[in-house]
Amino acid sequence: MVKVFIPPLLRDATGGLDQVEVSAVTVRQVVSALESHYPGIRERLCAGDSLRPGLAVAVNGTVSSVGLLQKVPDGSEVHFLPAIGGG
Repeated sequence: MVKVFIPPLLRDATGGLDQVEVSAVTVRQVVSALESHYPGIRERLCAGDSLRPGLAVAVNGTVSSVGLLQKVPDGSEVHFLPAIGGG
């Protein structure tokens, strides 16, 4: 199982849950598992076949450079992170 931390702006899609556990081996499978339990969440995480612009995913504290293709070992923590602008 993989622990997925739900960002505040998506918690309305999960009934207010801030974390859930799913069975997955890639981020793409994490998103699919979330969609099966919380219909509509995929559209908020993905644009076509990739993560939405301005959204990143971190697995075990490391931000992924391969997005949905990122491997997710059993017992991992997955965070979907909105981009932070600066100047």
